[in-house]
Amino acid sequence: MDTSEKAIAALTDPSAMRALAHPLRVRLLGELRVSGPQSVGMLAELFDEAPGSISYHVGVLARSGFVAEAPENARDGRERWWKAAQTHTRYEPSQLNSDPDTRVASAAMRHTFLQAQARELAEYIDLEPTLEPEWVAAATTGDTVAFLTPEELRDMADELNAFARKWESKSRPDAQGARPARFMYSAFVRPQYRKAATPEAEGETGSDQ
Repeated sequence: MDTSEKAIAALTDPSAMRALAHPLRVRLLGELRVSGPQSVGMLAELFDEAPGSISYHVGVLARSGFVAEAPENARDGRERWWKAAQTHTRYEPSQLNSDPDTRVASAAMRHTFLQAQARELAEYIDLEPTLEPEWVAAATTGDTVAFLTPEELRDMADELNAFARKWESKSRPDAQGARPARFMYSAFVRPQYRKAATPEAEGETGSDQ
């Protein structure tokens, strides 16, 4: 899969972020990126939505540059086909908080991303009993906590991004037995952390009762 700069949508525009702050639009964009060009009718059937609704939401994505028409796939002039304009969406959180409008739009977009990821994982859990045992055995889920400095957290984030790019470069959609495998990851400082009091600190308060 092409992961060059041309294949990445670098988000800085609040209006583009608002376009992605909608669950159906996020799913539509993801489907076009993973499965390739599709017609409005195909997308309507896949997501159980009216063609008019699909056309509207795809149009919103198109106005922000996330998708483009693919007339070369149409069988006649009545069909409207769409394709993803990029393979990835990228944003830098540290650059999105200085402007209030951008901060609100980016938060709405990222909450929508998180909801879409949770929905996809929940769908996998529900369908897991129907999968071949080798696919279930190959999957994994986990989380951990490490006490790090900001520099170390940045190193971790860089390593995770490099790890994702490594396996994405091995993607072979046409390989026999290959299916799209989802890899989700986040690394962030834990909210509302309170450092546990040490015996020395307790002594300093005079709490010797």
